[in-house]
Amino acid sequence: MTENTKTGKRNWRPATTLVHEGGMRSPFGETSEALYLTQGFVYDSAEAAEARFNGDDPGYVYSRYANPTVSMFEDRIKALEGAEAARATASGMAAVNLALMASVKAGDHVVASKALFGSCRYICETLLPRFGVESTLVDGTDIDQWKKAVRPNTRAMFLESPTNPTLEIIDIAAVADLAKTVGARLIVDNVFATPLYQSPLELGADVVVYSATKHIDGQGRCLGGVVLSDEEWITEEVMPFVKHTGPHMSPFSAWVLLKGLETLPLRVAQQTNSAGQIADFLAGQSKVSRLIYPGRDDHPQADIVKRQMRAGSTMVAFEIDGGKEAAFRFTNALDLIRISNNLGDAKSLITHPATTTHQSIGEEAREELDISDGILRLSVGLEDTLDLLEDVEKALAAV
Repeated sequence: MTENTKTGKRNWRPATTLVHEGGMRSPFGETSEALYLTQGFVYDSAEAAEARFNGDDPGYVYSRYANPTVSMFEDRIKALEGAEAARATASGMAAVNLALMASVKAGDHVVASKALFGSCRYICETLLPRFGVESTLVDGTDIDQWKKAVRPNTRAMFLESPTNPTLEIIDIAAVADLAKTVGARLIVDNVFATPLYQSPLELGADVVVYSATKHIDGQGRCLGGVVLSDEEWITEEVMPFVKHTGPHMSPFSAWVLLKGLETLPLRVAQQTNSAGQIADFLAGQSKVSRLIYPGRDDHPQADIVKRQMRAGSTMVAFEIDGGKEAAFRFTNALDLIRISNNLGDAKSLITHPATTTHQSIGEEAREELDISDGILRLSVGLEDTLDLLEDVEKALAAV
């Protein structure tokens, strides 16, 4: 461990940071972080309460505003991400909504990638316009489309990379350069890459959001989200929104997620190793018409992957010949891999996006995003790789 003399921060490597950073021991000296399952806090006097509320005393006021256990989670994830500040939310979608709402006002304009999770598209296409904020969706892989979509009132840009479910890679640095040129805030959903494999802030993004439900918990237990950015924006724009609208993470969820962060590097490394082997196997199968995996040289944006990601992914996307019927037959023939719309879990999970996660965006939008009826999204878990390969091979035989 070394000390950064400029910032005073400890330059621990990710695995160490995720075990030790963000601790806040009580007088009892506990080893595991304490769970402060409380709604409110008691003050020694009326004067102390006044000081707490007017900001003279930096202590806690109400768990809808902040909570010690939640603060520990925020401190740990911001240390890993390299962010100045973080605010934890009750879910990943609460984080996305918070980041966008805190970036715009009536009369503003948002440019976003078309390849978004269904609920994210809903916010951009339906929710924001209700409050006087227009949005334009573009092919995220085409920087010229981003440039053409910009208006004088463009104040935010939003993307996810790799995308859900087709694992497209967007050049974050290129979009970040454009955002800075036009005075817009770039928000990046980094869920599929995880903070271990991609650092959007280092690439020029202004805000990073996560669904902590996914790899950060990674064991199917609780929901959570987090928004990370600079201290000024979090304090001036995000915190008032959190205070007055109530999307804050619960202390119990924060405690569970703290425990999840401790094992994140081990889990993601194993999942990525298995995902790469499964992708290589599927690439050679005649019944698979398309295989998309960021760790392979045949990925459509392989050059960008090498530039901005440190490893492949825990996710594999592939298309079965025969459309929905063949995809369903394959999925139903699996014994070990479970059917679920979640991802980043210890258990391997598979979903048919056209009828689940992206059903709501409509057939036309799915065709535009190349989400065919034969596409499947596989989130690789912690099972033995050989058992997973055998399960996939058996299911292919049923097609």
